[in-house]
Amino acid sequence: MNLRVAWFVTRGLIINGGGRNYGRCISTEAVVGRSMGNGSDFGNFDWRRSMKMMRTMSTASSPEEAKTLTEKDGRKENSSSSSVSEAKKDQGEAVVSSYWGIARPKITKEDGTEWPWNCFMPWETYRADLSIDLGKHHVPKTFLDKVAYRTVKLLRIPTDIFFKRRYGCRAMMLETVAAVPGMVGGMLLHLRSLRKFHHSGGWIKALLEEAENERMHLMTMVELVKPKWYERLLVLTVQGVFFNAYFVGYLLSPKLAHRVVGYLEEEAIHSYTEYLKDIGSGKIENVPAPAISIDYWRLPKDATLKDVITVIRADEAHHRDVNHFASDIHFQGKELREAPAPIGYH
Repeated sequence: MNLRVAWFVTRGLIINGGGRNYGRCISTEAVVGRSMGNGSDFGNFDWRRSMKMMRTMSTASSPEEAKTLTEKDGRKENSSSSSVSEAKKDQGEAVVSSYWGIARPKITKEDGTEWPWNCFMPWETYRADLSIDLGKHHVPKTFLDKVAYRTVKLLRIPTDIFFKRRYGCRAMMLETVAAVPGMVGGMLLHLRSLRKFHHSGGWIKALLEEAENERMHLMTMVELVKPKWYERLLVLTVQGVFFNAYFVGYLLSPKLAHRVVGYLEEEAIHSYTEYLKDIGSGKIENVPAPAISIDYWRLPKDATLKDVITVIRADEAHHRDVNHFASDIHFQGKELREAPAPIGYH
């Protein structure tokens, strides 16, 4: 009842212009929006503030007391909001709306420190298998094998001319290309699984894992090599051409597409081996490993560039085996889903 009486009193004072003291306690801006537009837009109406002011007036015995209570409430709101924002600033956190209830849980490393990465989580890290055979080579026998092999050898010529022995820049360019086939193959297998209502045998996940692993190679190389503007332009051009070419090639012949990737990975192993030779000879400085590589491959704290290139080369050898294996499955007239996928095989 008091609220209803206060509302009518306030409305009458504002409309009729009477009661100067009450006019100072309640501003028309609090009752209606700042912008009335054409007179029918009440979208900016601040209900909470208006109702709080009406409660203040109904409980106050005089206009002066109502003004005092209103000012105290305003100071309390400002101090509480400022304290929250200051706490957020002190913690170094961005103030993000939690309307959807999406919040990252607190994740720590084994030593108790906070996990610093959002692009991958601790359970996605691993120790590279360095015992893999790096010298394994698939001898081209069929016509498609020879086409794939010659195609990769031709692609290496402009790369050698442009980068020469700048293996850091070469590796950066290589990883922007190497991360494409797994994504394309995984995407097309995903769409096929949806169309035909059958499982993929784990190959969707295996190929997407490969693409993500290659992307992490790139994120590591970017920490070591700062690409110039023309190298970034070259990345855009090469990626655009290669993505579309590989997409069409995979649609026409998955066996050829996987064989091409297998030979590309063999070339990657060769390039990283030469990279390690230059590090060993002192031509390239053996700098400390980036923090992202230490956490991703679970390397020791004092790991160096040599350690990083060694684990990346091992990853490429695993990708070589996966893609040659996938191509062999197709050459046998089978589908990938008929053979177990090497999930988690880095």
